Amino acid sequence: MSSDIVMEQRKRIHPTKFTLWVAIGSIIMMFAGLTSAYIVKRSQPNWSTFEMPVIFWYSTVVILLSSLTIQMALRSFKQRDRMKYRGLLTLTAGLGVVFVIMQWIGFSQIWNSGITFAGAGGGQFLYIIAGLHAVHVIGGLIALVFMFFKAVSTKSRNYNAVPVEVMSTYWHFVDALWIYLMVFFMLLQ
Repeated sequence: MSSDIVMEQRKRIHPTKFTLWVAIGSIIMMFAGLTSAYIVKRSQPNWSTFEMPVIFWYSTVVILLSSLTIQMALRSFKQRDRMKYRGLLTLTAGLGVVFVIMQWIGFSQIWNSGITFAGAGGGQFLYIIAGLHAVHVIGGLIALVFMFFKAVSTKSRNYNAVPVEVMSTYWHFVDALWIYLMVFFMLLQ
């Protein structure tokens, strides 16, 4: 009888992971609504189109690399290789910062081309969508910093993989969300 209980417990999703998946579902719905509104509003007169800055391609490579490094960090954590885990976590955060800087440069180029937040040209949607993605990336960076400090702490020797798995899933999601937005804006140019 106790083995049945153990098997049932293993089938359940961890509450933190469940919460993450609910949050991801909500974020997906928010971005689906915003991109749908962008499509509808695009048919208005005075709508401005923009050329995709080349730096966005490079930033896409950077965030894809950061997805790889967070996955490698998770594997290192599970193998209890703390030094490698710390290094990969640091590299992931560094790539995340580089991504945000590149995004800033790219959107500055769009702004300088005349697509601004004011007016009927559609800049509002563009910057709101991009800004919300940036908020999610920055939130992930803050979580990575907390995880790093926990990893270097001499007081904590907890090998619970759930927080690292949650962070990895979230970071992959932010990566996939950027790719969706990149394809979305490319198709609408």
